[in-house]
Amino acid sequence: MRAMDKASKKEMRAQYNERKVIGGVYAVRNTLNNKLFLDVSTDLRGSKNRFDFAVTTGSCVYLKLQNDWTEQGGNQFVIEVLEELEKGEGQSSPEFKDELELLKQMWLEKLSGEVFY
Repeated sequence: MRAMDKASKKEMRAQYNERKVIGGVYAVRNTLNNKLFLDVSTDLRGSKNRFDFAVTTGSCVYLKLQNDWTEQGGNQFVIEVLEELEKGEGQSSPEFKDELELLKQMWLEKLSGEVFY
């Protein structure tokens, strides 16, 4: 039984390491004043889940949004994925993060007419 557990754990670890890692650039938009908070994530699904949880529980996970979140409520905010990027095979986490930060700078230029937090 113990050998089976070890093999099972090894297989699960291998599957985890082989999964697609999807990061990207996203914006959290205040729907009342249209202000944006722009950020990157190496795990977009996790970031969306954290945002949804924050809205559900009424707790803000973004310090820059805290005042408006407290005054207006989390339901006034939406998350928008602007661009997704898959982590390259053999790409290190710091390299992936750097690529996402470069993508964020491009989005800041594209959205230059917007008001940001």
